[in-house]
Amino acid sequence: MLTKRNLYVFIFVIAVIGLLVVQYQYLRVGLGLARAQFSDKIDTARENINSELSDVNSLTYTLGNAIRKDTAEVNISLDSLEKASQYYLNDYISYQLNVSGIDAPFSYTLYSRDSITYLSSERQQLETKEDLTYPIQIEGYLPDLLQKEIILEIGFEDLNKYFLGQLRGLIIPGLLFLMMIIFVVVWVLRSFYLQRSINTTTNDFINNLTHELKTPVFSIGLASKILREDVPEDKKPVVELIRTESDRLKKHIDKVLELAGMESGKKLMQFQEIDFRPELLRICQGFSLLAEHEAIEFDYDLEEKPYYIMAEKFHLENVIGNLLENARKYSNHPKVKLNAHIQKGRLFISITDNGQGIAKEEAKKIFSKYYRVKNGDVHKVKGYGLGLYYVQKIIKMHRGQISVESELGTGTTFILSLKLTKHG
Repeated sequence: MLTKRNLYVFIFVIAVIGLLVVQYQYLRVGLGLARAQFSDKIDTARENINSELSDVNSLTYTLGNAIRKDTAEVNISLDSLEKASQYYLNDYISYQLNVSGIDAPFSYTLYSRDSITYLSSERQQLETKEDLTYPIQIEGYLPDLLQKEIILEIGFEDLNKYFLGQLRGLIIPGLLFLMMIIFVVVWVLRSFYLQRSINTTTNDFINNLTHELKTPVFSIGLASKILREDVPEDKKPVVELIRTESDRLKKHIDKVLELAGMESGKKLMQFQEIDFRPELLRICQGFSLLAEHEAIEFDYDLEEKPYYIMAEKFHLENVIGNLLENARKYSNHPKVKLNAHIQKGRLFISITDNGQGIAKEEAKKIFSKYYRVKNGDVHKVKGYGLGLYYVQKIIKMHRGQISVESELGTGTTFILSLKLTKHG
């Protein structure tokens, strides 16, 4: 079975191979363009060379004497004349190629149609498949002098190396950027999996620790229950305090264990289609009883329709209870309002309080694990910053959405949105 990690690695490898293939195709296109530009440049150089060698000038006059082996007018030996002609012609061709923008190594041969070679460059041309030759049929003075067709053939060997050299300014940066991308992605993936490993280790540690804490908490609760029967009346409030705090600690431990189980994937949600309105009504009625004893103004309005949704009832009830509890805790004189209505195939549940509100810059962080809204240097309400993280996680697992609207000093509204399976 393909794991998520292997899938990421596979996608990364495919992406790198794809980039290499794309770069190779761009290189082929670049080589094609370079070859086309080279052909245009060499055509220009051939025209210039033919134009110059067709007239009578010092170069063609020297070449003519060397070809006819005539040293009567130059007062040097035949070998010196041929050497001089060879160098002059080489320098001239090099000059014309440079003027046309070509600086590739070349060789040349000056011969006639009857295959007689008159002059050739010191750099011998290797006859390979990669060689390119460009013949120039000389007109004017030299053919008239010899009464033959004269050909000057310029050859270039292994032009691909030359073209690649011309494209070096694109190839090397491209490869460097590709290597940088590979390095960064590998580093990110390595950091990601290292972080996941750390999170897994941390979750395992918390899981084991909380399991170990459950035993002494249970023992404390049991002992306080036994003590309550035998202690004097003036000591019973102390025992009751021990029981209350023990129960509170047990709830916190259960919540941490619940979250650890969800994050590790060991605890699967059992979804089923339910009408959530009766459950929501029961939660509201239970909170109303609490509100009567604690001087909380609580009002609720549930639209008179069935709320058919796919849900894990226990956890979704916990979400509503958690939000109502927050609305109660974070207000000095709590006024809480719950509203539920259906709109465009979705169930919207909003819970509003008159608490201190949340600043805009903190509203984006309140669903983060362990994050708590700051109130100076003191947290008025004790907790671990897990409540809203739990709420968001459960809503996401229900494929729903949660949003918050708040103003400092005015209050906060949490809005849940869940998709209906049936409309009324």
